[in-house]
Amino acid sequence: MKPALFGVAVIAAAAGLGGYATYVAKQQTNPCGSTAVAGGAIGGPFELMSETGETVTDKDVITKPTLVYFGYTFCPDVCPLDSMRNAQAAYLLADQGVDLGTVFISVDPQRDTPEVVRDFTDNFHDDMIGLTGTPEQVAAASQAYKTYYRVQEGDPEYYLVDHSTQTYLVFPDTGFATFFRRDTTPEEIAATTACFASQMT
Repeated sequence: MKPALFGVAVIAAAAGLGGYATYVAKQQTNPCGSTAVAGGAIGGPFELMSETGETVTDKDVITKPTLVYFGYTFCPDVCPLDSMRNAQAAYLLADQGVDLGTVFISVDPQRDTPEVVRDFTDNFHDDMIGLTGTPEQVAAASQAYKTYYRVQEGDPEYYLVDHSTQTYLVFPDTGFATFFRRDTTPEEIAATTACFASQMT
């Protein structure tokens, strides 16, 4: 290898190692796990309708460590399973003295009235908050959390909605902390949430 090319290779390798070292250092300084998400900042202000028919904002519903999930009540499998998992995490933390909120935001405002989302969330946890709103309000909340949803074409009454399925952990003062995929267990969510909550105190 020519000297000039060798020098370039050494510099590139050093830069790569430096970048990896920085990445490792960041992971080590956050014992609760990575909070990095592609696509920029997650979360932000929203205005929606509560399950009691009142207009609420993010400040009204995120008053403690809260799991935020976007789905819809006609969802045949994913949304009920994820909502049950999130509720189980809240029950586990309650046994540890940690108060965890759970919020379900509908991406199907056409069918999900306040009464419908209330009946849905009451199946999982007495304190789970169901939210819906106008199509514009739902779209704005979804955009803030970088979620995706799309109504499938077909039956105008019994249609399905494609949507992202991650659950977000959000704190009232500091905002987004991390997210959980579908394969994350209630125990893992509880442990991670407790870790983040301990850092806030």
